[in-house]
Amino acid sequence: MALSALTGAARFESAMAVRPLARSAHFMVHHLAINQLSTGNVPPLSQAVDESVDNPVDNRTEMANLRLGLVVPKRHARRSVTRTLVKVQIRAGMRRHLDSLVAGDWVVRLRAPIDRKQFPSARSEALAALLHAEIDVLLGDAARRARRAQAQAASASAATRAA
Repeated sequence: MALSALTGAARFESAMAVRPLARSAHFMVHHLAINQLSTGNVPPLSQAVDESVDNPVDNRTEMANLRLGLVVPKRHARRSVTRTLVKVQIRAGMRRHLDSLVAGDWVVRLRAPIDRKQFPSARSEALAALLHAEIDVLLGDAARRARRAQAQAASASAATRAA
């Protein structure tokens, strides 16, 4: 499964409109599954129209992608070095959990401030360790819940087809 960037305000809005999948002390994760996406079977925007007519796109490869969006507001992490550290830790966590995550749009949002009194250095080892541990627990929980939701949707779909 490939990890790519989630771009466009509309995609962020649609992913964040979904109820949060998991929360932790500092973060919140939203997931919009492939079957909920309006563009689930559409080829990538970068592909030219002529190419799409001449070479049909295998939609399974497009559908197997994870798109990651990050929201790290300045009001919660005042220093740019801290915001960069948070983003790096989130991306690394997503790569660590890539095999267990369900395809679709994922938005990870920093929802609580980083305490400057507890972490006076903008980029300390203690802050990196805290973020690493919190993101691992958060993404593990989110992956478990996303797989459960996907299995429920698949069984509901199979039940409606059988009826």
